[in-house]
Amino acid sequence: MIEDKYRVLSDRLDEAALRLWAALEARALGRGGVSIVAKAIGMSRTTIYAGLKELVSETPSSAVSEAVKCRIRAKGGGRRRLTTNDPTLLRDLDALVEPMTRGDSQSPLRWTCKSTPRLAKELVEQGHQVSQRTVCDLLAQLEYSLQSTRKTREGNQHPDRDAQFNHIAAMAAEYQMTGDPVISVDTKKKELIGDFKNGGQEWQPQGSPEEVCVHDFIDKKLGKVAPYGVYDVAANCGWVSVGINHDTAEFAVESIRRWWREMGQPMYSNARRLLITADGGGSNGYRVRLWRVQLQKLADELRLVVQVCHLPPGTSKWNKIEHRMFCHITNNWRGRPLLSREVVVNLIGSTTTETGLHIQSRLDENVYEAGIKVSDQEIERLAIERDQFHGEWNYRLMPRECQSAP
Repeated sequence: MIEDKYRVLSDRLDEAALRLWAALEARALGRGGVSIVAKAIGMSRTTIYAGLKELVSETPSSAVSEAVKCRIRAKGGGRRRLTTNDPTLLRDLDALVEPMTRGDSQSPLRWTCKSTPRLAKELVEQGHQVSQRTVCDLLAQLEYSLQSTRKTREGNQHPDRDAQFNHIAAMAAEYQMTGDPVISVDTKKKELIGDFKNGGQEWQPQGSPEEVCVHDFIDKKLGKVAPYGVYDVAANCGWVSVGINHDTAEFAVESIRRWWREMGQPMYSNARRLLITADGGGSNGYRVRLWRVQLQKLADELRLVVQVCHLPPGTSKWNKIEHRMFCHITNNWRGRPLLSREVVVNLIGSTTTETGLHIQSRLDENVYEAGIKVSDQEIERLAIERDQFHGEWNYRLMPRECQSAP
């Protein structure tokens, strides 16, 4: 091992001999040898390259040896560390980087970007002699690194959060065991239609990016679209209705109805029940009365028992449709302006993955009225059965016999 050789030779060879030995080891390793040796023994790459130049020099080795001896530093030679000459430097730098916990809350960097040039400028104004490059080294010495924010806080967790997830998993396993469909539903983020900037990058001829509008002002003619998705957990396929109107519970249930007619019924011809997993809020929230009324109509029409299990509050990102379908749609249209509704439908329908994801998409041009009120009498007429465990999250709509299918 190179480390073992260095440990043996470091106390027996002078600086010049060690440099030549490291250069020989790097040359023997071939491509990438300089980096390997530098990392292994902690020697600068510049020093190793200097040794390589000496190896190929036409000067006789004895002459080289005599020439470098005068430059060999005595033990402890060289300049003293900056932090030794300036003992308050690290403390002042630490205070600038973390003003709330270690320094002055009125620090000039409290509300500005903490770039290394700016940090160096502030330190110089405090009387320190330091460069931007040195600030980088000092930050590493203080164990700082460039980091982005991390989404970990989900707010207050419901005490039965884990129990509800276990309940959903048990229900899904039971349905899949009997061959009944299990779907995950949600509305994707509304998208502006027109030549607007879309996040991400796509391959284009060099120097010829696709030009889009500077401002994201809504186009009154094209408006926005609201993609509502239905993801079949077992079959790894989905349906997306691209709505042009309000995202209401009526629109959500209509999307489920279209999925059933186009994809669900041909695949689950013998099904007698349907399990829907949904977020706790939005158009399919557990507090939305119109959601349950529309699901009752769907159960009556399809002659299916419609079981609903809502994710506990604050856990919408755990919905399977988010990380199994919506993320792939977003990736498929990255860097492309959504010029028309047809473009949106085609991009969604063309989304695939290596695991076999297949999506169908259609435009829903229906107009859905917002703010529909549901009376107590309508709620009382629902054929709803609630589970013993959190009946507000887990319930089923039974098909009413008196309701005739259209």
